[in-house]
Amino acid sequence: MSGTLPDPPGHRDTGEPPAAPADPWSALRRHTPARIAPGRAGTSLPTSEVLRFAAAHAAARDAVHLPLDVAALLEDLRAHGFEASTATSRAAARVEYLTRPDLGRQLAPGAADALADEGDGGLCIVVADGLSAIAAQRHAVPLLLALRERGLVADRLVVATQARVALGDAIGERVGASLVLVLIGERPGLSSPDSLGAYLTWQPKSGRVDSERNCVSNIRPEGLPLPDAAARIAWLVGESRRRRLTGIGLKDDSELPRVADGGAPAT
Repeated sequence: MSGTLPDPPGHRDTGEPPAAPADPWSALRRHTPARIAPGRAGTSLPTSEVLRFAAAHAAARDAVHLPLDVAALLEDLRAHGFEASTATSRAAARVEYLTRPDLGRQLAPGAADALADEGDGGLCIVVADGLSAIAAQRHAVPLLLALRERGLVADRLVVATQARVALGDAIGERVGASLVLVLIGERPGLSSPDSLGAYLTWQPKSGRVDSERNCVSNIRPEGLPLPDAAARIAWLVGESRRRRLTGIGLKDDSELPRVADGGAPAT
């Protein structure tokens, strides 16, 4: 039997390869930096996606290892009317900081001696490098300015290096603060190398645990915008002072409507 089979309905041989179907994930990609359906080349990822992943991984590694430029940060703080002292943890080098988290929670003996116990019972704000010094370098001063616009100013401001969150407890206890707010670089992700976290602890002292703190996370322009973060932090500070606690006993109801007299959120 001779002859050719007819073309399928709707098919016309133009000599060009058929157009690729529309990517159903395109609409979702506009709303998230997550790597959704990166595609494939054979059994592998496309070269462009491999390069993007490598660049993001390098940025995350840099965020962990780059040191905080303390001199530049102090100059930036002074330029905006903030005076700060400095402190460091017992982790003597970055490798030790990464491998010995316990040392990052303890004040170095010399740093403890340099922090005077003023016993004012006020708010101590600690700006710390944490696991992303670039987060503190980029966002700490703008966040302090946003807090100041809301009437929240530290009684004591300290810039800390090789610091874990709990180092704020030791610093707050040493300076006699009733409340400590630690602004610290968070562990970087592949789409967030400069995320800043804010940790609030009532009556700071060595040995406090995470359940005794409140946290506002992912503070950066691409995450929680700084004005929104400042509003949330200011609310938590106010409620902490009023109720004399932080942690699991203090729920973040900052976005709930409040009654007319400024009391508890309306139910």
